[in-house]
Amino acid sequence: MRIGIDVGGTNTDAVLLSADNRLLASVKTPTTPDVTGGVAWAVTDLLAAAAASGVLERIGDLSAVMVGTTHFTNAIVQRRGITPTAVVRLALPATSALPPLTGWPPVLRAAIGREHYLVHGGYEYDGSEIAPLDPGELKRVAADIAGRGLRSVAVSSVFAPVNSEMEVRAAEILRAEVPDLAVSCSHEFGRVGLLERENATVLNAALIELAGQIADALTAALRGAGITAPLLLSQNDGTVMDVEYARRFPVATFASGPTNSMRGAAFLAGLSDCAVVDVGGTTADIGIVAAGFPREAGAVTELAGVRTSFRMPDLVSLGIGGGTSVRGDEFGPDSVGYELTERGLAFGGDDLTLTDLAVAAGLIDLGDPALVSHLDKDHVNRVLAVVGERIADAVDRMRTSSQPLPVLAVGGGSVLVPEVLPGVDGVGEIVRPENFAVANAVGAAIAEVGGEVDRVVRVGAGSRDSVLADVKLEAAERARAAGALPDSIRVVDVEEVPLAYVPGGAVRVRVKAIGQLDVARLGAGDA
Repeated sequence: MRIGIDVGGTNTDAVLLSADNRLLASVKTPTTPDVTGGVAWAVTDLLAAAAASGVLERIGDLSAVMVGTTHFTNAIVQRRGITPTAVVRLALPATSALPPLTGWPPVLRAAIGREHYLVHGGYEYDGSEIAPLDPGELKRVAADIAGRGLRSVAVSSVFAPVNSEMEVRAAEILRAEVPDLAVSCSHEFGRVGLLERENATVLNAALIELAGQIADALTAALRGAGITAPLLLSQNDGTVMDVEYARRFPVATFASGPTNSMRGAAFLAGLSDCAVVDVGGTTADIGIVAAGFPREAGAVTELAGVRTSFRMPDLVSLGIGGGTSVRGDEFGPDSVGYELTERGLAFGGDDLTLTDLAVAAGLIDLGDPALVSHLDKDHVNRVLAVVGERIADAVDRMRTSSQPLPVLAVGGGSVLVPEVLPGVDGVGEIVRPENFAVANAVGAAIAEVGGEVDRVVRVGAGSRDSVLADVKLEAAERARAAGALPDSIRVVDVEEVPLAYVPGGAVRVRVKAIGQLDVARLGAGDA
């Protein structure tokens, strides 16, 4: 049996799934200002519910706990818990026109720090050196970093995914000179583009200390509930990583919440291709599921105003949620969030929210309907109609063809999604799968593990198949190393982009392989 947990802005959801993925128990608890405390609360309630219904006799029967967390995304957005970070780029004499942190929002750049160093090194697309690495130059950089009291550094290099040797050597030199320095290397983030890969590395380095604190706190919360099963964290591509990996790569959790919701919705509905509307307490996220996984955004995505190359789901997010504030005929994007049950009119508070309108319209039985009975019916229906129109427009924009596409509505705020989307052809009635309110936690519990390779290869005449086979094999091996059952590993995505501006038949190839989690290899009790 496995526990899946998803921490949202308003609620923390937890589910218990059997070995054959049957939902045995579920709870929905308010998210707390101390997010880790909310996780502990949800786990305690879930275990109590499972024990009361007789579906869980011994806590030792649990094989894993999967958590989708917003800790790290919130830290960047709110600029809390960030470790001042230096950036070392191996690239001179190239790339000096665009130094590190170019284009970052000033407030986030101030929180991260402005120390960056351009040194000699880096590769061409075919792995040949731009310039040799200079150990003496790096030792002088290390001395300056130590003198400034910096504790974390991001190391980037041109075409590091093609050849990581210089980054690895630079990390060794920096650690030797400054023993307590945390080092994040850009080749570990996979994608080819320098600036976006470097930005992702900087964000990771800035979260490295917080990652250790969160990993310790979540592990302690589970141990406090008597759980010794391994702890896994959701990644933004629908796979999971163990807690030790999460300590090194916290940025991999970004946007894991919407990914969990979409995968969970498709799983609950038994569909592999569909559109998903996930309405929580603060936002409505609309995305497309293809072959059971969220459609990914393009090569460049933005987080808190920073261009990155994260594997993000392609989403449209609207300021529509159960806690969204209503002022006259206008609503959002602000939300009362996890304070809904304190501040909402239907709960005795003073704030008018979309949940209050849903209660007044009879869409949901929540709180005390008498407290919202005075609301003008025309006003209620007018605002809810606009909510439906905005969701319908977002679904229509996400579609890439006129072919019929099922639309699933999930999440605690999905009562705001109308039964029929106005003005959208090729979409029937909205489908609300059983247990739709906890689809995000189900998505966390069914997550698999994966491996990805993204590199530039030379494809000669008649060699394409063998080149692709080698890259697929490497992706599968990475999935196996990440903890996938070898017999379950499959390639789910292959992308080829010929680089017309590069001579010699160069092609950028990206391959993703995934497989079922090999729980036995995790070693129960090691969490």
